[in-house]
Amino acid sequence: MSEQLKQHQKPMSIDEQIDNLKALGLKIGDEAHARKLLNDISYFRLIKAYSLDLKTHNGKYYKDVTFEHIVELYLFNANLRQLLFPIIERIEVNARCRIANYVSEQYGVLGYKNKDNFVDESYHRQFLDDISEEIERNRRAPFVKNFKENYEGGDLPMYALVEICSFGILSKFYKNMQNKDKKVIAKSFGIGYTYYESWIESVAYVRNICAHYGRLYNAKLTKRPMLYKQYSEAGIENNRLFSVLLCISRIIEKDSHWEQFIENLERLIQKYSDIDISTMGFPTNWREYLATEKESDASTSVSDTTSKEQQ
Repeated sequence: MSEQLKQHQKPMSIDEQIDNLKALGLKIGDEAHARKLLNDISYFRLIKAYSLDLKTHNGKYYKDVTFEHIVELYLFNANLRQLLFPIIERIEVNARCRIANYVSEQYGVLGYKNKDNFVDESYHRQFLDDISEEIERNRRAPFVKNFKENYEGGDLPMYALVEICSFGILSKFYKNMQNKDKKVIAKSFGIGYTYYESWIESVAYVRNICAHYGRLYNAKLTKRPMLYKQYSEAGIENNRLFSVLLCISRIIEKDSHWEQFIENLERLIQKYSDIDISTMGFPTNWREYLATEKESDASTSVSDTTSKEQQ
């Protein structure tokens, strides 16, 4: 017989939430301020999410853990998301552009509709279902209405379609392309296609965490990027945020914007000095990793063929 399911807890007022936290051993210096924050940020979002690793096995907080420390974790995470999102936007916009341009030139602006241009027919059918939902959701957008009402068949061309696809759908679309096509697109970024395929899937996953105000701090990632051998051998884990930052650093152009991102990231870490960045997979020399110029895949990784066999 299966274990008895838990009962939902009764709702607590803000004052009851404060009392509950104090009963669990959390030190609260300014109860009025704590009360205000718990009225602005839900108990579940703030306390449940950011108390990870701050409690003993019996559910009590470790000695000297404070409400203020939990708030610091929350604020660090919020600032980190805001810092990271524009960088991911560049990755996403570049991917939309290069994938759309290549598919349009190689197969025509409606080439995405032909299952023969892709590896797996069932994945392609799911893609068509997904974009039908996106088109319906965006049916009132002027450019969607224009193509639906004024063009034969009412289909959106590839270059317009990518503007309403989610990054997740786009990464799946790329994954289902023929290897010869994926190679051309990935080469434009100076990356092997198996790596680019893995990386944009992981970046899209982190992008969704950012977009939904989720937790990056001390989070284990579900979508794990394939790492270059040199990184794995250095002890960098692919289930933490830093591994995705490494992937971004290999895709993105190393210009003043990227340099500014690294500077801002360092300032953020210095501002919240009590934050343990190792919980996000950051090594002590993290800045050196992110600032390193791109090298050719030939010197940093195994071939695409070998990589694909190891996936």
